[in-house]
Amino acid sequence: MKKILLLICLFAAATIVHASDDTLDSLKQKLQNTKNDTLKGAICTQIAGEYLKFDTIINRNVRNYYQTEAIHWSLTALQNYSYYEDTLGMRRSFDDLAKVYVAQHKYSQAKWFLLQSTNISRKRKDVRSTIVSLVSLANVKMANKETKLALRDMNEALNLATKYKLTRSEVLVQQNYMYFYNRLDDTEKGDIAAKRVTELNEQIRKADEARALAAAMPKDSIAVKKPDSIKKKKVYTDKKSSKPVAITAKKFASL
Repeated sequence: MKKILLLICLFAAATIVHASDDTLDSLKQKLQNTKNDTLKGAICTQIAGEYLKFDTIINRNVRNYYQTEAIHWSLTALQNYSYYEDTLGMRRSFDDLAKVYVAQHKYSQAKWFLLQSTNISRKRKDVRSTIVSLVSLANVKMANKETKLALRDMNEALNLATKYKLTRSEVLVQQNYMYFYNRLDDTEKGDIAAKRVTELNEQIRKADEARALAAAMPKDSIAVKKPDSIKKKKVYTDKKSSKPVAITAKKFASL
């Protein structure tokens, strides 16, 4: 039975690699045919994205090759984005590079790239992305046994999430608090974080239901017509008596 499962896994992995190779060939051909340099960074990012699937590769040598290529194409994309001052593209490349270095347990390099990503998010005042970067940075520091620094980043992420009332972002933070405290054998704080995650998810569920209900409600399309404005007849008055007098079309001839 174990041999059958192993064969199935190997077959699935081979299928994934073959499909990825076809996609890579297509993307590399597209890159060669692209004349507009401003578009090349995005294509390089797509190529890097295929190599970033290294965690699906079983063979160690192939996996290492994928990681090396992911770094190469991410750096190539980064160079293009940097030249054209595309900060969003640069941030994506920094995150991709950090992912590879984390997998290789090269935490110093991973931290540096995540710091660059965080700085871009701060400058863009992108609070949600800043929170994600801080959580990623905290995970790297925790893996590198920098517990105090990791919790400092987590606290900042939590403060941002609560300040701007970003419920889904707070869920992400609390989930990582739960993970951190359980790793530190502080089950009491881990349970508190888990309870908070449950509460937040319930809030999100209720909010989603309310929005769905509001969207399903028919809108009142009956337009209320305003009554025509009442036209007032002009009334002329005698200047001396200030009493209204009727104007007739007939003129009286003097005797």
